[in-house]
This record gives sequence, structure tokens and C-alpha cells, in this order.
Amino acid sequence: MTEARTDGIREAGKPGFDRRLLPPMMLGSVLNPINSTIISVALIPIARALGAPPSQTAWLVSALYLATSLGQPVVGRLIDIFGPRRLFLISTALVGAAGVVGTLAPNLGVLIAARVLLGFGTCAGYPAAMALLRSEARRTGRDSPGGVLTALAVANQTIAVIGPLLGGLLIAVGGWRATFALNVPLAVAAVLLGLWRLPASAGTGESPQRGRLAAQLDLPGMGLFAATLVSLLLFLMNLHVSNWYLPLITAAAGAAFAVRELRAATPFIDLRVLGGNTPLVATYGRALVAYVVAYSFLYGFSQWTEEGYGLTPFHAGLAQIPMFLAAIGISIVSGRHRGVRGKLLLGAAGQIVACLVILTLTGKSPIWMLLVVALIFGVPQGLNNLALQNSVYFQADPARTASSAGLLRTFAYLGSMVASSATAVSFGQRADTGGMHELAWVMLAAGVLYLLLTLFDRTLGRAAADAQAANEAS
Repeated sequence: MTEARTDGIREAGKPGFDRRLLPPMMLGSVLNPINSTIISVALIPIARALGAPPSQTAWLVSALYLATSLGQPVVGRLIDIFGPRRLFLISTALVGAAGVVGTLAPNLGVLIAARVLLGFGTCAGYPAAMALLRSEARRTGRDSPGGVLTALAVANQTIAVIGPLLGGLLIAVGGWRATFALNVPLAVAAVLLGLWRLPASAGTGESPQRGRLAAQLDLPGMGLFAATLVSLLLFLMNLHVSNWYLPLITAAAGAAFAVRELRAATPFIDLRVLGGNTPLVATYGRALVAYVVAYSFLYGFSQWTEEGYGLTPFHAGLAQIPMFLAAIGISIVSGRHRGVRGKLLLGAAGQIVACLVILTLTGKSPIWMLLVVALIFGVPQGLNNLALQNSVYFQADPARTASSAGLLRTFAYLGSMVASSATAVSFGQRADTGGMHELAWVMLAAGVLYLLLTLFDRTLGRAAADAQAANEAS
């Protein structure tokens, strides 16, 4: 065993997790959440400034998540091959470039392009963090990610607390463009921390082979994966009979993708391994439906509180504070306890109850009811993220930790795209109470499906046992 580092945690003569890695890991992983939460209160001001209805500004949400859905597995695979440092630095630098483009954007089209850049730029943070966890486990000889995984979850929840409130404050002071300009100093800080703290090499189990890079990356598989997602999103964002051909393209591209991945020597997404890993597939499915509910609330409820209820962007951000504060507290408390199934079941119940309460809201409801809804949503927000994250860590092939973590985010962002489409269809030209109720029914259906996927999944005990073993080791 190597000598313990002076900055690590020591136990029984073994080196502990290198805490110098935590700042870049946390900052990188929160770049996406902060842009997600800030835009939630900026959609209405952007719509008013650029003369665009909610059905068009919904692309500001979907564009980021489409890019991230495509980019997360790609960047995760690159991290598996080359290690996290280079990919982290390149991606976070792209966040800064996206901030500049968004700040100067003359129209909605350029603004959407900036969100695409942001999507690709925020791809590396989470897979890099998971890869670093795995490499530290190998270095220390102790598979003890529990506390660090909780820290990452709490960091994401904390930034989510700040996001809507900070967004409202930035809009009040400098207009909606300030919400994009914020990415420039964040990117600079992330790049500097990456240069300073991330190891030059954090072997993830595969040696870089530049001459065979194209084969290792499976470019045809990536292209078919992209075609499947893009055609699906285009259909979801404009549900009309005239677009009948888009689902056919999605089905054809998806089938071709499956055939390609099953035959490829080094597949982009190893469907053979994934197909034999039922617990991981179930986790991905739960992530998709969980985030349909979460993102429908984040964007739909925020728009309704501004346009249907009459709050300012700043006050709309304040209205979401109970959700994020509750989520932080629940993440901290639940992170200390073993078990995944109970967290998922309680999270599903919280989603269902919150959706039922939303159905009772009107434009004349007292403000305390909005706060109650936000508070209830804090329960699943705090439980689901941590439980899903822990599940993937213990269910995934260790050699593909980063790409598996990236794929978790891909399924989560697929859920966000469904949520964005549902929001656009429900609101149409205006985020009124009737549209909010329509969206709540979609959320309720997804919440019930999430509950059923958890109730009938008998594999969750294995993840709980692994989590308990890891916590005992730490």
C-alpha cells in the first residue's frame, strides 16, 4: 500500500480520499444544475424581451439537455480512456465561451446555440467526478464513496438553492443576459481549479491508444445515437400529425444503433453488458421518469408563478427556496443511512403528493400554498438524486464508471426533454393556470410510473447491500 497523503483521510494505516480533488469535482458537477435552475426564472423575461411564446423559449431548455444527453456518454467514454483532466479542462472552457455567446446573443436562435454550447461544456463535470472516485478507490484500496457521493449531491442541491434566487437577482440588476455572463467567471474558476488540483493521469482502467481512437469511440454508434435523440426531440417539441415521419426516423435510427452496438468490438454503449445488467437498466428507467416530474416542476411551475400567478423573477426564485432547503437537509440526513429502496419509495410518494396539491392551485391561491408545494417537492429532490447516484456507482462495470455515470445523466436529460415538451404543449402561448394543471397530470402519471418501477424492482436490495458495505468500510 502506498504511503498515505498528508491531505487525505487515514484509517487503519490506509490512505484516504484525497480531499484536494473535491473543489474541482464539485464545481464541475454543478455547472449544469446552476444553468438549469437560473434559466427557470429567466424564461419569461427572455420571452418578453425577444417576443417569443413559451412554446419557443422551451427550446432554451431542450437544447441544453439534448446537447448534454449526447455529450455525457461521449465525454464519459473519453474519460474512461484518457482520464478526467483533459476533458474537464476542455469542457469547462467551453462553458466560458457559451457564456460570452449568450451574453451577446441578438436573437433567440443565437441564444439557443449558446445553450447547446453550455450543454456540451457541462458534460465532463459529473463523469469526471465519478471517474476520480473510482481511481481513488483503487489508489486507497478502499471502496468508500458514500460520504463523497453525499457531498456531491448536497453541492448540487445547494447550488440549486442559489440558482433561482441568484437568477432573479441577476435579472433585477443586469437583465436576463447577466444569467449567461455568470458562466464566464465560473468557467475561469473551474479551469484554474482543474489545472491546480486534478492529477495529470487518473488511470481509469484503459490505456490511451490514439491510433485506434476512432475504433475505441465508435463514431458510427455515436452518430446513430445522436440521430435517434434529435429526431425524437424534434417530434416531442412539435407534436403534430404533419411530423409523422419523425417517429419513424427515431425507430429506424434506434434499431440501427442497437444492431451496430451489438456487433461493434468496442461499442459506444455496450448493450450486451447493459442487457445483462438488469439493475442498472432499471435505474436508468427510474431516472428518466423521475426527471420528467422534477424538470416539469422546475420549469413549468416557475413560469406559471411568474405569468399565471404574477410574481417577479426574483420572487419566483424565492418561492422555490423551501424545496431546495428541504432537499439539502434530506440529502445530508439520508446520506448517512444505508438502503436505496426506501429512499426511492419515499421520493415517489413525495412526487405524487406534490402533483395532487398543484392540481388545487389557482391564480388566487395564497402564497403559502406555493411554498407548501415547493416544500413537498424537496422530499423527492433530496432522496431521488442521491439514491440514483449511489445505485449507478455500485451497479456499473468499474471499467466504465464514467460512461455509466454519463449515461445516467443522459436518461435524466431525456426526462427533461419530455418535461420540456410537455411544458411547451401544456402552456402554448401563455403559462396560465389551465396549462399548469394539464402539466400536473403529466407529472402525476410519471410519478405513479416511478413508484411502480420501484415497487416491482427486486434488485434494489443488492445496491443497498453494496452501499452498506462501502459505508462500513469508510
